Amino acid sequence: MKEKILIIEDEKELISGLKLNLEFESYEVISALDGEEGLTKALKEAPDLILLDIMLPKKDGLDVCRELRQQNVTTPIIMLTAKGEEVDKVVGLELGADDYITKPFSLKELLARIKAHLRRGKREKKAAPSVYHFNDIEIDFIHFKIFRDGKEFDLTSLEVEILKHFVAYRGEVVSREDLLDQIWGHEKYPSTRTIDNHILKLRKKLEDDPTKSKYIFSVYGEGYRFMGGL
Repeated sequence: MKEKILIIEDEKELISGLKLNLEFESYEVISALDGEEGLTKALKEAPDLILLDIMLPKKDGLDVCRELRQQNVTTPIIMLTAKGEEVDKVVGLELGADDYITKPFSLKELLARIKAHLRRGKREKKAAPSVYHFNDIEIDFIHFKIFRDGKEFDLTSLEVEILKHFVAYRGEVVSREDLLDQIWGHEKYPSTRTIDNHILKLRKKLEDDPTKSKYIFSVYGEGYRFMGGL
């Protein structure tokens, strides 16, 4: 299912350009030309992310943001601000906006921020249990342990985070980019080789024969798929 993005913006040309580029990236795009329509669509359409201009007719973006948060809508909101609206940026973040970007903005930068917030939102919705059992294996996330065939293996903090991510998204392809973003963070990006080394160590702890993996599968050109418990 495509992720849905709501654009609340009164500049029709900007909406058209964003819609074209976001649909090219395989997002579903809906839009609203004023704050009142935008608030209605945000509540009715349940978008995965909202691009929200501050200066809007009928109801400004700050009021829309405030009302959405008051109604416990946790959808990521990226505010679109004009150059020089520094105070509005601060107020928007205080009201619950997740990010802001200043017009005119780089499409590449906007797409990167959209992807980051959507990934973060997915991770928050899915959580791994404190202990996870499958076949003859037990992963104890609290005590950083794996128990397999009566053997006990210690886990590092990074291995725990990787396994938590795998368990939360078991059966799905987890990209290397996602692992880099969610576990190491933007400021400490290692090489993809570092990730592969961590996966190899995990396979040795989870698998009888790490060269014939039954649980962590490599997906060529993409990343990994964890199948433990499926």
